[in-house]
Amino acid sequence: MGVGVIGSGVARVLLEKQSLFSEQLGCPLVFARVLEKDVDKTARLGLDPAIVTTDAEAFLATELDIVIELFGGENPAFGFMRSSLQAGRYVVTANKEVMAKHGPELLATAQQNNVDILYEASVGGGIPIIAPLKRDLLANDITAVSAIINGTTNYILTSMSKDGRDFADALRSAQSLGYAEADPTNDIEGIDAAYKIAILSSLAFRTTVMPDQVYREGITRLGARDFRYAGEMGYAIKLLAVGKKADGAVQARVHPVLLPEEEPLAKVDGVLNAIQVEGDLLNRVLFEGPGAGPQATSSAVVADVLNAAHDLTHGGRQPLRWTAREALALLPIDELRTRYYMRMTVADRPGVLARIAAVLGNNQISIATFIQKEANEADQTAEIVITTHEAQEKAVQTALREVAALDVVSQIGSFIRIEA
Repeated sequence: MGVGVIGSGVARVLLEKQSLFSEQLGCPLVFARVLEKDVDKTARLGLDPAIVTTDAEAFLATELDIVIELFGGENPAFGFMRSSLQAGRYVVTANKEVMAKHGPELLATAQQNNVDILYEASVGGGIPIIAPLKRDLLANDITAVSAIINGTTNYILTSMSKDGRDFADALRSAQSLGYAEADPTNDIEGIDAAYKIAILSSLAFRTTVMPDQVYREGITRLGARDFRYAGEMGYAIKLLAVGKKADGAVQARVHPVLLPEEEPLAKVDGVLNAIQVEGDLLNRVLFEGPGAGPQATSSAVVADVLNAAHDLTHGGRQPLRWTAREALALLPIDELRTRYYMRMTVADRPGVLARIAAVLGNNQISIATFIQKEANEADQTAEIVITTHEAQEKAVQTALREVAALDVVSQIGSFIRIEA
Protein backbone atom coordinates (compact mmCIF):
# COMPACT_ATOMS: atom_id res chain seq x y z
CA MET A 1 0.00 0.00 0.00
CA GLY A 2 1.72 3.15 -1.23
CA VAL A 3 4.70 3.43 -3.55
CA GLY A 4 6.15 6.77 -2.48
CA VAL A 5 9.76 7.33 -1.49
CA ILE A 6 9.80 4.53 1.09
CA GLY A 7 7.38 2.29 -0.79
CA SER A 8 9.50 2.52 -3.95
CA GLY A 9 12.60 1.57 -1.97
CA VAL A 10 10.87 -1.44 -0.42
CA ALA A 11 9.45 -2.59 -3.76
CA ARG A 12 12.85 -2.26 -5.39
CA VAL A 13 14.55 -4.42 -2.74
CA LEU A 14 11.84 -7.09 -2.86
CA LEU A 15 12.03 -7.24 -6.66
CA GLU A 16 15.81 -7.25 -6.91
CA LYS A 17 16.28 -9.89 -4.21
CA GLN A 18 13.15 -11.91 -4.92
CA SER A 19 15.01 -15.09 -5.82
CA LEU A 20 17.31 -14.87 -2.82
CA PHE A 21 14.47 -14.23 -0.39
CA SER A 22 12.34 -17.03 -1.85
CA GLU A 23 15.26 -19.42 -1.51
CA GLN A 24 15.86 -18.40 2.11
CA LEU A 25 12.19 -18.83 2.98
CA GLY A 26 11.63 -22.03 1.05
CA CYS A 27 8.62 -20.56 -0.73
CA PRO A 28 7.95 -17.87 -3.34
CA LEU A 29 7.63 -14.30 -2.08
CA VAL A 30 5.71 -12.37 -4.73
CA PHE A 31 3.65 -9.21 -5.14
CA ALA A 32 -0.04 -10.11 -5.38
CA ARG A 33 -1.51 -6.60 -5.42
CA VAL A 34 -0.27 -2.99 -5.29
CA LEU A 35 -2.41 -0.03 -4.22
CA GLU A 36 -1.09 3.21 -5.70
CA LYS A 37 -2.64 6.22 -7.45
CA ASP A 38 0.43 6.92 -9.60
CA VAL A 39 0.40 3.96 -11.98
CA ASP A 40 3.35 5.35 -13.95
CA LYS A 41 5.48 5.18 -10.83
CA THR A 42 4.77 1.46 -10.40
CA ALA A 43 5.58 0.83 -14.07
CA ARG A 44 8.99 2.47 -13.67
CA LEU A 45 9.73 0.06 -10.83
CA GLY A 46 8.95 -2.92 -13.04
CA LEU A 47 5.80 -3.98 -11.21
CA ASP A 48 3.29 -5.92 -13.31
CA PRO A 49 0.54 -3.44 -14.39
CA ALA A 50 -2.04 -6.18 -13.97
CA ILE A 51 -1.61 -6.23 -10.18
CA VAL A 52 -1.72 -2.44 -9.72
CA THR A 53 -4.97 -0.85 -8.59
CA THR A 54 -6.15 2.55 -7.40
CA ASP A 55 -9.17 0.95 -5.68
CA ALA A 56 -8.66 0.21 -1.96
CA GLU A 57 -11.63 -2.16 -1.86
CA ALA A 58 -10.21 -4.18 -4.73
CA PHE A 59 -6.87 -4.32 -2.95
CA LEU A 60 -8.41 -5.53 0.32
CA ALA A 61 -10.53 -8.11 -1.53
CA THR A 62 -7.40 -9.75 -2.96
CA GLU A 63 -6.08 -12.98 -1.41
CA LEU A 64 -3.03 -11.79 0.51
CA ASP A 65 -0.77 -13.18 3.24
CA ILE A 66 1.14 -10.01 4.14
CA VAL A 67 0.06 -6.39 3.75
CA ILE A 68 2.79 -3.72 3.68
CA GLU A 69 1.30 -0.35 4.62
CA LEU A 70 3.46 2.60 3.55
CA PHE A 71 0.95 5.42 3.08
CA GLY A 72 1.84 7.23 6.29
CA GLY A 73 -0.55 9.41 8.26
CA GLU A 74 -3.33 8.23 10.52
CA ASN A 75 -6.18 7.82 8.04
CA PRO A 76 -7.04 5.85 5.98
CA ALA A 77 -3.96 3.79 6.96
CA PHE A 78 -5.31 2.82 10.40
CA GLY A 79 -8.55 1.44 8.95
CA PHE A 80 -6.66 -0.50 6.26
CA MET A 81 -4.35 -2.07 8.84
CA ARG A 82 -7.17 -3.02 11.18
CA SER A 83 -9.19 -4.57 8.34
CA SER A 84 -6.17 -6.54 7.16
CA LEU A 85 -5.49 -7.95 10.63
CA GLN A 86 -9.15 -8.85 11.07
CA ALA A 87 -8.94 -10.74 7.78
CA GLY A 88 -6.09 -12.86 9.15
CA ARG A 89 -3.25 -11.12 7.34
CA TYR A 90 0.10 -10.09 8.72
CA VAL A 91 0.73 -6.33 8.54
CA VAL A 92 4.10 -4.63 8.15
CA THR A 93 4.23 -0.84 8.53
CA ALA A 94 6.55 2.12 9.03
CA ASN A 95 3.69 4.27 10.31
CA LYS A 96 4.75 5.92 13.58
CA GLU A 97 1.57 7.99 13.95
CA VAL A 98 -0.77 5.01 13.73
CA MET A 99 1.38 2.85 16.02
CA ALA A 100 1.71 5.65 18.58
CA LYS A 101 -2.03 6.33 18.64
CA HIS A 102 -3.50 2.89 17.95
CA GLY A 103 -0.70 0.40 18.63
CA PRO A 104 -2.35 -1.35 21.61
CA GLU A 105 -5.59 -1.90 19.65
CA LEU A 106 -3.78 -3.20 16.57
CA LEU A 107 -1.56 -5.52 18.62
CA ALA A 108 -4.66 -6.91 20.36
CA THR A 109 -6.44 -7.35 17.02
CA ALA A 110 -3.42 -9.20 15.63
CA GLN A 111 -3.35 -11.54 18.61
CA GLN A 112 -7.08 -12.23 18.35
CA ASN A 113 -6.63 -13.26 14.72
CA ASN A 114 -3.43 -15.29 15.25
CA VAL A 115 -1.30 -12.97 13.12
CA ASP A 116 1.09 -10.14 13.92
CA ILE A 117 1.77 -6.50 13.13
CA LEU A 118 5.44 -5.66 12.64
CA TYR A 119 6.61 -2.04 12.85
CA GLU A 120 10.38 -1.92 13.23
CA ALA A 121 10.63 0.95 10.73
CA SER A 122 8.28 3.19 12.72
CA VAL A 123 11.10 4.30 15.04
CA GLY A 124 14.71 4.93 14.11
CA GLY A 125 14.51 3.98 10.43
CA GLY A 126 16.95 1.13 9.95
CA ILE A 127 18.04 0.94 13.60
CA PRO A 128 16.81 -2.34 15.14
CA ILE A 129 15.06 -1.30 18.35
CA ILE A 130 11.44 -2.53 18.29
CA ALA A 131 12.41 -6.23 18.09
CA PRO A 132 15.03 -5.96 20.86
CA LEU A 133 12.50 -4.30 23.17
CA LYS A 134 9.88 -6.95 22.37
CA ARG A 135 12.27 -9.90 22.70
CA ASP A 136 15.98 -9.56 23.41
CA LEU A 137 15.77 -7.18 26.38
CA LEU A 138 12.82 -8.79 28.17
CA ALA A 139 15.03 -10.11 30.97
CA ASN A 140 15.71 -6.52 31.99
CA ASP A 141 13.69 -4.17 34.11
CA ILE A 142 14.13 -1.19 31.78
CA THR A 143 14.19 2.11 33.63
CA ALA A 144 15.01 4.65 30.91
CA VAL A 145 15.02 5.23 27.17
CA SER A 146 16.80 8.35 25.90
CA ALA A 147 16.81 8.99 22.17
CA ILE A 148 17.75 11.30 19.36
CA ILE A 149 15.07 10.13 16.96
CA ASN A 150 14.51 12.91 14.47
CA GLY A 151 17.20 13.34 11.86
CA THR A 152 15.90 16.72 10.67
CA THR A 153 16.19 18.40 14.05
CA ASN A 154 19.51 16.71 14.77
CA TYR A 155 20.90 18.06 11.49
CA ILE A 156 19.64 21.57 12.32
CA LEU A 157 21.11 21.51 15.83
CA THR A 158 24.42 20.11 14.56
CA SER A 159 24.58 22.89 11.96
CA MET A 160 23.89 25.53 14.61
CA SER A 161 26.58 24.04 16.83
CA LYS A 162 29.33 23.31 14.29
CA ASP A 163 28.74 26.13 11.79
CA GLY A 164 27.45 28.87 14.10
CA ARG A 165 24.23 29.27 12.11
CA ASP A 166 21.05 30.68 13.54
CA PHE A 167 17.90 28.53 13.53
CA ALA A 168 16.31 29.98 10.38
CA ASP A 169 19.49 29.55 8.34
CA ALA A 170 20.03 25.99 9.56
CA LEU A 171 16.42 25.13 8.72
CA ARG A 172 16.80 26.50 5.19
CA SER A 173 19.92 24.37 4.74
CA ALA A 174 18.04 21.26 5.92
CA GLN A 175 15.23 21.99 3.46
CA SER A 176 17.62 22.56 0.55
CA LEU A 177 19.25 19.18 1.23
CA GLY A 178 15.90 17.39 1.46
CA TYR A 179 16.21 16.65 5.20
CA ALA A 180 13.31 18.94 6.13
CA GLU A 181 9.87 19.24 4.55
CA ALA A 182 8.51 22.50 3.14
CA ASP A 183 6.32 22.51 6.27
CA PRO A 184 8.74 21.27 8.95
CA THR A 185 6.31 21.63 11.87
CA ASN A 186 6.18 17.93 12.80
CA ASP A 187 9.96 17.84 13.11
CA ILE A 188 10.92 21.18 14.63
CA GLU A 189 8.05 21.20 17.16
CA GLY A 190 8.91 17.69 18.38
CA ILE A 191 5.68 16.03 17.19
CA ASP A 192 7.48 13.30 15.23
CA ALA A 193 9.74 12.54 18.21
CA ALA A 194 6.73 12.45 20.56
CA TYR A 195 5.09 9.71 18.46
CA LYS A 196 8.29 7.70 18.57
CA ILE A 197 8.98 8.02 22.30
CA ALA A 198 5.37 7.05 22.99
CA ILE A 199 6.00 3.81 21.08
CA LEU A 200 9.36 3.18 22.75
CA SER A 201 8.08 3.96 26.26
CA SER A 202 5.10 1.65 25.81
CA LEU A 203 7.37 -1.20 24.75
CA ALA A 204 10.16 -0.56 27.24
CA PHE A 205 7.92 -0.22 30.29
CA ARG A 206 5.27 -2.69 29.10
CA THR A 207 2.43 -0.22 29.49
CA THR A 208 0.50 2.22 27.29
CA VAL A 209 1.84 5.72 26.68
CA MET A 210 -0.17 7.83 24.25
CA PRO A 211 1.31 10.73 22.24
CA ASP A 212 -0.83 13.31 24.04
CA GLN A 213 0.72 12.15 27.33
CA VAL A 214 4.19 13.10 26.12
CA TYR A 215 5.38 16.56 27.20
CA ARG A 216 6.74 18.32 24.11
CA GLU A 217 8.85 21.35 23.25
CA GLY A 218 10.46 22.12 19.90
CA ILE A 219 13.73 23.79 18.94
CA THR A 220 12.58 27.11 17.48
CA ARG A 221 13.58 29.26 20.49
CA LEU A 222 17.21 28.16 20.50
CA GLY A 223 19.76 30.75 19.41
CA ALA A 224 23.27 30.39 18.01
CA ARG A 225 24.66 31.90 21.21
CA ASP A 226 23.12 29.09 23.28
CA PHE A 227 25.35 26.64 21.42
CA ARG A 228 28.37 28.87 21.95
CA TYR A 229 27.72 29.20 25.67
CA ALA A 230 26.91 25.49 26.03
CA GLY A 231 30.18 24.57 24.34
CA GLU A 232 32.11 26.85 26.69
CA MET A 233 30.58 24.98 29.64
CA GLY A 234 31.27 21.54 28.15
CA TYR A 235 27.79 20.72 26.85
CA ALA A 236 26.12 19.86 23.55
CA ILE A 237 22.50 20.79 22.80
CA LYS A 238 20.23 18.04 21.48
CA LEU A 239 16.50 17.50 21.03
CA LEU A 240 16.09 14.51 23.31
CA ALA A 241 13.14 12.17 23.64
CA VAL A 242 13.10 10.64 27.11
CA GLY A 243 11.04 7.95 28.77
CA LYS A 244 11.76 7.11 32.41
CA LYS A 245 10.16 4.77 34.93
CA ALA A 246 10.46 5.06 38.70
CA ASP A 247 8.30 4.19 41.70
CA GLY A 248 5.52 2.70 39.59
CA ALA A 249 5.14 5.71 37.32
CA VAL A 250 6.35 6.77 33.88
CA GLN A 251 7.35 10.14 32.49
CA ALA A 252 7.72 10.74 28.73
CA ARG A 253 9.00 14.02 27.31
CA VAL A 254 10.58 15.64 24.24
CA HIS A 255 12.54 18.89 24.54
CA PRO A 256 15.98 20.42 23.98
CA VAL A 257 18.60 19.46 26.58
CA LEU A 258 22.18 20.25 27.49
CA LEU A 259 24.16 17.00 27.48
CA PRO A 260 27.71 16.71 28.81
CA GLU A 261 30.02 16.46 25.78
CA GLU A 262 31.45 13.14 26.98
CA GLU A 263 28.04 11.45 26.86
CA PRO A 264 27.61 9.11 23.84
CA LEU A 265 24.35 10.79 22.78
CA ALA A 266 26.10 14.18 22.72
CA LYS A 267 28.35 12.88 19.95
CA VAL A 268 25.48 11.84 17.63
CA ASP A 269 25.53 14.45 14.86
CA GLY A 270 23.95 15.19 11.49
CA VAL A 271 20.97 13.10 10.45
CA LEU A 272 21.99 10.10 12.55
CA ASN A 273 19.63 8.71 15.19
CA ALA A 274 20.55 6.98 18.44
CA ILE A 275 18.56 5.25 21.16
CA GLN A 276 20.02 4.53 24.60
CA VAL A 277 18.31 1.94 26.80
CA GLU A 278 19.04 1.49 30.51
CA GLY A 279 18.13 -1.64 32.42
CA ASP A 280 18.97 -3.44 35.63
CA LEU A 281 21.01 -6.19 33.93
CA LEU A 282 22.57 -4.51 30.90
CA ASN A 283 23.22 -1.09 32.48
CA ARG A 284 23.34 0.93 29.23
CA VAL A 285 23.19 -0.11 25.59
CA LEU A 286 23.24 2.27 22.62
CA PHE A 287 21.67 1.68 19.21
CA GLU A 288 22.91 4.11 16.56
CA GLY A 289 22.49 4.50 12.81
CA PRO A 290 20.62 6.23 9.99
CA GLY A 291 17.15 7.11 11.20
CA ALA A 292 15.49 7.94 7.89
CA GLY A 293 15.75 7.62 4.14
CA PRO A 294 14.56 4.97 1.71
CA GLN A 295 17.49 2.59 2.16
CA ALA A 296 17.54 2.55 5.96
CA THR A 297 13.76 2.30 6.24
CA SER A 298 13.59 -0.35 3.51
CA SER A 299 16.04 -2.45 5.50
CA ALA A 300 13.68 -2.52 8.48
CA VAL A 301 10.50 -2.99 6.43
CA VAL A 302 11.88 -5.86 4.34
CA ALA A 303 13.27 -7.57 7.46
CA ASP A 304 9.76 -7.46 8.95
CA VAL A 305 8.32 -8.90 5.73
CA LEU A 306 10.79 -11.77 5.88
CA ASN A 307 9.97 -12.42 9.54
CA ALA A 308 6.25 -12.51 8.74
CA ALA A 309 6.86 -14.83 5.79
CA HIS A 310 9.01 -17.09 7.98
CA ASP A 311 6.17 -17.43 10.49
CA LEU A 312 3.73 -18.25 7.70
CA THR A 313 5.96 -20.93 6.21
CA HIS A 314 6.79 -22.53 9.56
CA GLY A 315 3.36 -23.28 10.90
CA GLY A 316 1.96 -19.89 11.80
CA ARG A 317 2.79 -17.04 14.09
CA GLN A 318 5.36 -17.55 16.80
CA PRO A 319 3.95 -17.00 20.32
CA LEU A 320 4.03 -13.36 21.40
CA ARG A 321 7.02 -12.82 23.63
CA TRP A 322 6.08 -9.31 24.70
CA THR A 323 2.95 -8.50 26.66
CA ALA A 324 1.74 -5.34 28.34
CA ARG A 325 1.50 -5.31 32.11
CA GLU A 326 -0.71 -3.16 34.32
CA ALA A 327 -1.14 0.49 33.46
CA LEU A 328 1.42 2.78 35.05
CA ALA A 329 0.73 6.30 36.24
CA LEU A 330 1.97 9.09 33.95
CA LEU A 331 3.95 11.80 35.71
CA PRO A 332 3.45 15.39 34.48
CA ILE A 333 6.45 17.50 33.56
CA ASP A 334 5.90 19.50 36.77
CA GLU A 335 7.28 16.54 38.71
CA LEU A 336 10.60 16.47 36.85
CA ARG A 337 13.73 17.11 38.91
CA THR A 338 16.82 18.13 37.00
CA ARG A 339 19.28 21.02 36.50
CA TYR A 340 18.53 24.06 34.34
CA TYR A 341 20.20 26.60 32.04
CA MET A 342 18.71 30.10 31.73
CA ARG A 343 19.80 32.92 29.44
CA MET A 344 18.34 36.37 29.99
CA THR A 345 18.87 40.04 29.22
CA VAL A 346 18.96 42.29 32.28
CA ALA A 347 19.73 45.86 33.31
CA ASP A 348 23.50 46.35 33.59
CA ARG A 349 23.69 47.79 37.09
CA PRO A 350 24.49 46.66 40.64
CA GLY A 351 22.00 44.54 42.58
CA VAL A 352 20.39 42.79 39.61
CA LEU A 353 21.81 39.35 40.35
CA ALA A 354 20.79 39.67 43.99
CA ARG A 355 17.17 40.28 43.00
CA ILE A 356 17.16 37.33 40.60
CA ALA A 357 18.89 35.10 43.17
CA ALA A 358 16.26 36.08 45.74
CA VAL A 359 13.44 34.97 43.44
CA LEU A 360 15.18 31.67 42.74
CA GLY A 361 15.96 31.12 46.41
CA ASN A 362 12.35 31.80 47.43
CA ASN A 363 11.41 28.95 45.07
CA GLN A 364 14.01 26.56 46.52
CA ILE A 365 16.32 26.87 43.49
CA SER A 366 20.06 27.10 44.09
CA ILE A 367 22.38 28.76 41.55
CA ALA A 368 25.30 26.60 40.39
CA THR A 369 27.00 29.08 38.03
CA PHE A 370 26.46 32.68 36.96
CA ILE A 371 28.23 34.21 33.96
CA GLN A 372 27.83 37.67 32.43
CA LYS A 373 28.32 37.22 28.70
CA GLU A 374 27.68 40.41 26.72
CA ALA A 375 26.96 44.02 27.62
CA ASN A 376 25.19 46.63 25.50
CA GLU A 377 26.40 50.06 26.56
CA ALA A 378 23.84 51.84 24.38
CA ASP A 379 20.82 50.50 26.22
CA GLN A 380 22.71 49.60 29.42
CA THR A 381 21.78 45.92 29.37
CA ALA A 382 23.79 42.77 29.81
CA GLU A 383 23.20 39.14 28.90
CA ILE A 384 23.65 36.64 31.71
CA VAL A 385 23.66 32.86 31.84
CA ILE A 386 22.64 30.99 34.98
CA THR A 387 22.78 27.27 35.64
CA THR A 388 21.08 25.74 38.66
CA HIS A 389 21.54 22.78 40.92
CA GLU A 390 18.83 20.14 40.73
CA ALA A 391 15.37 21.62 41.23
CA GLN A 392 11.73 20.77 40.59
CA GLU A 393 10.25 21.82 37.26
CA LYS A 394 7.15 23.35 38.81
CA ALA A 395 9.24 25.59 41.03
CA VAL A 396 11.52 26.61 38.15
CA GLN A 397 8.58 27.57 35.94
CA THR A 398 7.11 29.67 38.76
CA ALA A 399 10.46 31.35 39.32
CA LEU A 400 10.88 32.11 35.62
CA ARG A 401 7.54 33.90 35.55
CA GLU A 402 8.51 35.92 38.60
CA VAL A 403 11.95 36.74 37.19
CA ALA A 404 10.43 37.83 33.87
CA ALA A 405 8.19 40.25 35.80
CA LEU A 406 11.13 42.01 37.46
CA ASP A 407 11.70 45.56 36.18
CA VAL A 408 15.42 44.79 35.78
CA VAL A 409 14.82 41.87 33.39
CA SER A 410 14.22 42.71 29.73
CA GLN A 411 13.87 39.20 28.31
CA ILE A 412 14.18 35.51 29.13
CA GLY A 413 16.07 34.39 26.04
CA SER A 414 16.38 30.64 26.58
CA PHE A 415 15.48 28.02 29.13
CA ILE A 416 16.99 24.56 28.65
CA ARG A 417 16.98 21.51 30.88
CA ILE A 418 20.34 19.87 31.67
CA GLU A 419 20.25 16.09 31.30
CA ALA A 420 23.18 14.65 33.26
